This record gives sequence, structure tokens and C-alpha cells, in this order.
Amino acid sequence: MNMELQQQPVLSVLQGAHVSSGSVHVILFFFMVYAFGGWLLENVYSKATTGVFLKEGFLFGPFKPMYGFAPVFILLYAERGASWGIVLLLCLIVPTCVEYISGMLLQKGIHRQYWDYSGFRLQLHGHICLSFSLCWMLLSLAVIWILHPYVAALYIKVEPIWRIFGPLWLLYVLSDAGWSVWVRRQEAHLLAGD
Repeated sequence: MNMELQQQPVLSVLQGAHVSSGSVHVILFFFMVYAFGGWLLENVYSKATTGVFLKEGFLFGPFKPMYGFAPVFILLYAERGASWGIVLLLCLIVPTCVEYISGMLLQKGIHRQYWDYSGFRLQLHGHICLSFSLCWMLLSLAVIWILHPYVAALYIKVEPIWRIFGPLWLLYVLSDAGWSVWVRRQEAHLLAGD
């Protein structure tokens, strides 16, 4: 990276709709795109490493909320003029925190561990490890710097339609989350012999 780019705030690189505008429609759209992208990424990774495309997740629908939360949180700071150094640090810390909190909540709430890094060096409770945190940092940088300007431009084009379908999508995801919690807890009780 050259010195000029390092000194520019990220906002000058990103064009289009902004998370920091506070618009629920904008935030939901970005969350949906990145949560679906995370689902796709994980299933492609699963296909490449295990030969099976559809990897079971917490939700039944095609969304991985962790991948939606992390970019939205990073963009909240990046769009407010954060330097590239701060954004780089956020790209490491935010996805790692989201992954740890998600793993802990899933393990405590439904007694399932969907990923386990306990065999990796420099890991914490099997929920996070340094090697994957570095991967998340690189992925987050690619999303913020390369992909997000296109997603923001897409939002501008579909905004009128999204204003109608966004609330319906949110209702779908909340229903899926509620149903998933109920089903996963029932499965946990069956496994525990309750």
C-alpha cells in the first residue's frame, strides 16, 4: 500500500450507501448480503475440504449471521473516517470477537459447537484461533476494500425494491432464528436424555 492510501480515510475509498447513515434499510441490506455470502463461502469451503456442499449451521436458511455482523460493525467505524491502520486492526478484532461470542453463545445456549479450533495452536476454548483470525482479517479487508463498493452500488440500484422486501426478509430471518433455537434446544434435550 502506498503512503497516500494509508493516510486517506477509508470513507474516501468507499462510495455509495453508508452504514453510518443509520438507515435500517441500508444496514439490513448489507447484513443480508454478507450473511448470505458467508453461508456460500462456508459451503464452498466445506465442499473443497470434505466433498459435501451443504454444511449444517445454526439457522436452517442460507445465512450465517456472523458474516453479516462483522462487516457491518467494521463499516460503522470505517465510514466515519478511520485510518487504514485502525481498519486493519478492526478487521482482525471484530470478526474474532464475533466468532468467539457466537461460539460461546451456541455452546451455552444449545450445547452445540459448530466449529472447533482446539486442535490448532494459539486457540481459545476452541472458538477462535490465531490462524483463522488472520484469515478473517484478510477476508474482512477484501470485503471492505474490494467487495463493499459494489454492494453499496447495488443497494442504490435496488433500494426501492428493498424497502418493500427488506422487512419481509427480516421477518423471515427472525422466524428462522426462533425456529432454529427451538429445534436445536429440542435436539440438545434429546441428546442429554431429558
